[in-house]
Amino acid sequence: MQELTEQLVQKAIVVGVQLQKDTDFEYSMLELRNLAAARYIDVVDELNQKADRVNPSHYIGTGKIQELKALLAGHEIELAIFNHELSPSQIRNLESELECVVMDRTMLILDIFAERAKTREAQLQVEVARLQYSLPRLIGLRASLGRQGGGGGAGLRNRGAGETKLELDRRRIEERITALQAELEKLVATRQQQRKQRKKNDVPVVCLVGYTNTGKSSLMNAFLETFDPETTKQVFAKDMLFATLETSVRNIDLPDNKSFLLTDTVGFVSQLPHHLIKAFRSTLEEVTEADLLVHVVDYAHEDYEQLVSVTNETLDALGAGDITTVYAYNKCDLTEHAYPVATERSVYMSVKEREGIAELVEVVKKHIFNDYVQKDILIPYDQGRLVAYFNERANVLETSYEEGGTRMKIECSLPDYERHRKDFTELEG
Repeated sequence: MQELTEQLVQKAIVVGVQLQKDTDFEYSMLELRNLAAARYIDVVDELNQKADRVNPSHYIGTGKIQELKALLAGHEIELAIFNHELSPSQIRNLESELECVVMDRTMLILDIFAERAKTREAQLQVEVARLQYSLPRLIGLRASLGRQGGGGGAGLRNRGAGETKLELDRRRIEERITALQAELEKLVATRQQQRKQRKKNDVPVVCLVGYTNTGKSSLMNAFLETFDPETTKQVFAKDMLFATLETSVRNIDLPDNKSFLLTDTVGFVSQLPHHLIKAFRSTLEEVTEADLLVHVVDYAHEDYEQLVSVTNETLDALGAGDITTVYAYNKCDLTEHAYPVATERSVYMSVKEREGIAELVEVVKKHIFNDYVQKDILIPYDQGRLVAYFNERANVLETSYEEGGTRMKIECSLPDYERHRKDFTELEG
């Protein structure tokens, strides 16, 4: 994250409550700091509290409120970031007590997504998520509007005016959400049509998944450059959280006439806001319909096992937990682990050094081309179109010309073989 330091424009204190069974607290606070850095916020201090439950009115206890006020004054800053999603009343009470801007984890992630969104679909998804997040918080202001009115008839008149304004704002937001969702549905329909076409073409789909900033986009670019050195279809890759919000799909053509579609997806993070999961459902559906997942892991990260756990939990929540997964342990050049090393379900590699790409391809091929068969066939000369077809679609190992036709030793998918079986003769051996 060091390259972001020049752009840091705000300072903040991060605040967390560690509940009794929360064994990942330290990690989640570190993650919160990284999220803040991704939003160009410089975290100058941290305040934690151990508790059996989160304080329902202020998130933290009275004593900690005073401590936080002192820290904010001491650092002369006006922003506090809290490690959970706060309720409307918690935000209101905290801002009143602390006299500073209060931001929760969800708001922080939504802000990052809003800044990173480049395509129309991603921008719509983020705006829907932000509006859905703000709606209950807008409604939660109703009580405070009532209190501001004072007593007597004037108070009732003021409160009525306030509530009318609030209802108007709520209706506008709801109408905006409806309009955005209608536009999104059209884009979703297009995406689903594209997926149906891919299935029809029998092209396997491999999906890159993993925690944000583990190197998924860099790995996709490495695949593209390895198998198509002249490519101009690289995807955006940068060392920062949520560099990729758009789903990119690229065709990978292998030298043996096999091909697959490689999909790059939005990275995961713990406590990914449900508003975002809901809004990004069409993007995340790419994961659930993959034939194989390649789980990219930042093996140099001291908490890499936690990152793996976060990703697996998110995949389970999406309904993709049962899809066959291969692990790509990236950034081994920053560790003591030997690389490239491959097993049936994992590859230790360095995308940066382009080490392990070939090994990963072989592991992927074993999983997605497991229905391929090797056959010795004789194609009659009047079926010359089949010779051209297999030269284009199959891995042709040998070709010879005999009296009865063209003899070919081929490796191809079983559906492809069965589809044309009536038009040639299968030879023994």
